[in-house]
Amino acid sequence: MKKAMTAALAVSFLGLFATEAMAQEQSPWLVRVRAVHIDPVDKSDAFGPYASDAVTVSSKTIPEIDISYFFTPNIAAELVLTYPQKHDVMLNGANIGSFKHVPPTLLAQYHFMPEAQFSPYLGAGVNYTNISSVHLLGGAATMEHKSFGFALQAGLDYKIDKNWSLNLDIKKVQIGSDVMASGSGAKLTEVKVDPILIGIGIGYRF
Repeated sequence: MKKAMTAALAVSFLGLFATEAMAQEQSPWLVRVRAVHIDPVDKSDAFGPYASDAVTVSSKTIPEIDISYFFTPNIAAELVLTYPQKHDVMLNGANIGSFKHVPPTLLAQYHFMPEAQFSPYLGAGVNYTNISSVHLLGGAATMEHKSFGFALQAGLDYKIDKNWSLNLDIKKVQIGSDVMASGSGAKLTEVKVDPILIGIGIGYRF
């Protein structure tokens, strides 16, 4: 009886040791590629004779890549990247120009069930948006070229195998800018894009 118990304990110990070794062997790096729909909230101050919220920014779907590093099975950092995206700007529904922006975002995440097939997570962090190629009102108006804000995130990974996973991700990002007269620099209005980003994609854990 004692021999059987000793053997069972030895097998259990070896199993735990093997599981821990496998966990340590898993790479901390995870890369995802997503298709993301940007839906701006479109809030603005009154603009000349126009009422508040008259300035709107177009919605669009963009490609996104993010790189995550897991410090522990539960805690990770994620860097979200894309290339410059062009948006049309409307005033009471009429197109008044466009701008481009690059919005890299850095998030700290908590993964609630990292070993489960369905693995939900929450994230929070900061966004830096660089605005360029601004052409509004035939060149009569421009925009601030930098925007800093907070970002919130909720997502779910569905593990296909030890490397591949499917991903659903939702982010709320603070992005805003003053619209100014090109010559004098006088502020014409303030636009809050503050988009909700809904993404689906695939991930690979190295």
